[in-house]
Amino acid sequence: MDSYLIAKTFHILGAVIFLGNIVVTALWKILADKTRNPTIVAYSQRLVTFTDFVFTVTGVVLIYITGKFFLSSHFQGSGHTDWLNWGEGLFVLSGLLWLLVLIPVQIKQSRLASTFDDKEGIPRSYRKLSVIWNSVGTIAIILPLVTLYLMVMKPA
Repeated sequence: MDSYLIAKTFHILGAVIFLGNIVVTALWKILADKTRNPTIVAYSQRLVTFTDFVFTVTGVVLIYITGKFFLSSHFQGSGHTDWLNWGEGLFVLSGLLWLLVLIPVQIKQSRLASTFDDKEGIPRSYRKLSVIWNSVGTIAIILPLVTLYLMVMKPA
């Protein structure tokens, strides 16, 4: 079997798991937050943390290992790898947004959500954190989508 094709298959699998999770998780978190129902929002917040740990991390590991150690060497020396450098840079930038902003916000939101009370509702501090999560999260989703475009189209 061709090791390049095997690596490419796992790379694509990683991209599907990663992109699918970050897009779907963002959507159902936003929809859950819109209900303003403390039980639904708290449950959603727990699932966001769980799915990010299981699926986002799995996708990132597959993308990084296959891309860095198996696939990128296939294109080195061709003289036309700006798309690869841009793609890697955007992917890393998205990762930094997750590590420096989104994960800390999620942790704060998870802690707040564990204290939600149906009588008192959702505190303003949670909603303020949601604005940050939604804004920075949108950028952190767009960057890997641009990376996907670059990886597929390989513009010169």
